[in-house]
Amino acid sequence: MPFGPSPGLRKGYCPVSIRAVRENRTKQGAIMFNATKIFTRAIMLCAFLPLLAACATGPTFADLHATEPAVSADVGRIYLYRTAPFLGGGAAVQPAIKVDGVKVGDAVPGGYLYIDKPAGTYKISTATETEESVDLTVAPGDTRYVRFDISLGLLIGHVSPSIIDPQQGAKEIKECHFTGAVSQN
Repeated sequence: MPFGPSPGLRKGYCPVSIRAVRENRTKQGAIMFNATKIFTRAIMLCAFLPLLAACATGPTFADLHATEPAVSADVGRIYLYRTAPFLGGGAAVQPAIKVDGVKVGDAVPGGYLYIDKPAGTYKISTATETEESVDLTVAPGDTRYVRFDISLGLLIGHVSPSIIDPQQGAKEIKECHFTGAVSQN
């Protein structure tokens, strides 16, 4: 028997060629890359959907303000609002808004509500890790604005109320969505 390749195999021929192995690896790599892209997109979608759901929806202040009931002469109106967060920051943090310890709504990102109160001074507060509050004085016929801003906390963001100048408040609240009104006389 002569030495050399067997009669069924020619020089350079192999049932599983190196080229076929390389092509198979390339195909497997492309499949894995596409699967990774799809998985990453699914994770990002799952991460951002709750942020979208956490924001206020419904008619905006600009759409609804003209149809709101007029403020009666013996009370003042307080608008409580939270502007929409940048890139959804803090959207999941929506503490209760309290006026003198009574819940009147929630600090929903991109949302607003209003209450009518007799003349007096009121403590407006929210609480997450700590209670944040301001004292607001209302006169008959007044329209006052309180904005809620989020800041970093140890475990969860703090939502703090701030008394805003009426001209600035009227501008900032325009794109906020109505989340409810409570008459608190």
